[in-house]
Amino acid sequence: MDYQLGTIDTAILILYGLILVGMGVYFFRKTKTSEEFMVAGRSIPSWAAGIAVMSAYTSSISYIAIPGKAFDSNWHPLIFALTALPVTWFVTKYVIPHYRKNNIISVYKYLEDKIGDWGRVYASFSFLLFMVGRTAIILYLSSLLLISFIDIDIQMLIVIIGVITIIYTLMGGMEAVIWTDVMQSIVMIGGVLFVGYLLTKEIFSEPEFLIQKAFDENKFSLGDTSFSLSSRTVWVMIIYGITENIRNLMADQNYTQKYASVPTEKKAKKSVWFAMLIYLPLTAIFLYIGTALFAFYAGHPIDPSIVKGDQVFPYFIATELPVGVKGLIIAAILAASMSTIDSALNCSATVLYEDYYRKYFKRNPSEKDSMGFLRLSTIVWGVMGIVFALLLINAQSALDTWWQISGIFGGGILGLFLLAIFNVKISRTQGVISVIFSLLIIIWGTFLRDLSANYSWLECTIDPIIVGAAGTAGLVALALTFVVINKQKGNMATS
Repeated sequence: MDYQLGTIDTAILILYGLILVGMGVYFFRKTKTSEEFMVAGRSIPSWAAGIAVMSAYTSSISYIAIPGKAFDSNWHPLIFALTALPVTWFVTKYVIPHYRKNNIISVYKYLEDKIGDWGRVYASFSFLLFMVGRTAIILYLSSLLLISFIDIDIQMLIVIIGVITIIYTLMGGMEAVIWTDVMQSIVMIGGVLFVGYLLTKEIFSEPEFLIQKAFDENKFSLGDTSFSLSSRTVWVMIIYGITENIRNLMADQNYTQKYASVPTEKKAKKSVWFAMLIYLPLTAIFLYIGTALFAFYAGHPIDPSIVKGDQVFPYFIATELPVGVKGLIIAAILAASMSTIDSALNCSATVLYEDYYRKYFKRNPSEKDSMGFLRLSTIVWGVMGIVFALLLINAQSALDTWWQISGIFGGGILGLFLLAIFNVKISRTQGVISVIFSLLIIIWGTFLRDLSANYSWLECTIDPIIVGAAGTAGLVALALTFVVINKQKGNMATS
């Protein structure tokens, strides 16, 4: 597809970029200390922190992929959002009180306090690698989408988006991240609501009443309810949703740092509930747009080159939206990308500072040294994200690469946090063995697929999205086995 924006829409995008840089300049004058850079001096209102947590859940991937899933299949991604509600209850009741009591900035310090420094190093290093991958994927995919509308080379677009995000994150720290996330979320939500309104007018109008096509094809279904783990059933989505949402809200610095930026424990809990109560209906709106697009194109011609659900929303934006609105919607997609990238950069700088620089290199740095390190780290991690995004241009499948990065780098982290929060005591050696076991499960689930008949007994047949959950279950199960063994040894020693 190639649908270039006109002068007005292009001007809107340029203005949007200038506003972001302007916000970075504004918050630069307010960000004087390392605590202000990392957690905004813990002065953020709970509603703003909640919007920032919600924005970490949504990126350009979800802006295009969720409607694409609904267009191609049904509403099964809604299960992921629904499982966030019981997870939010668990996190606000059991996790946030622990973190606030220990005055946590880097969530990985909690692992050191509970299970030892090895856990902190493993989890924080995995997170840092994960953030480079996440930044690269989102830069690449958002640029891939935008080159359909903007007459510019994809390499140049990746660099422009990356540099603008680095500038305002570098200057304003977490306060700039959160308040730009608030602005970007308003643009994003406004965009999807407007598109939803336009589509609703079309598909519910007489005499065609196109929405009936979606009902006829069972597009509002939540998926197959059979008890199978080898395909995208309801049960697979529940397992994936619970484990991934717990990992996000409990063990991912992207989320924990935002709700650490509010003044009190009560407000931290409120911010997470606020995030979920926006995220759930927003997911439903994304899905509704995908279903509405299916109904709309059941009664309207569509370009034969459109063969995947992920292509339909961009095609609709390009061909159906009026001048000005088109620029705002593209800005909304860009906002979804940048709000994820800015958070990744700030959180990576924070983890490098808290878990490495202050722990191993300079225990009591001056504010000047601290701010210098935090800003330098933001630049370095931003540049690494840009470089890897440029390398992804020649990758076979960016999303497949993303799943493999997230699965392998994230393996074991959630399991360690569950051991920590429930005070499961095992030795360092037993902990390392449990993590290795978890990683072996993830490697098996990621790579040992579609094997020849001779090796079919080794093949993993569970749905790839729950491989991480299998790894977490394996780690916890082995750790609990070690607890039982330790207890039996202790009883034998005292008898």
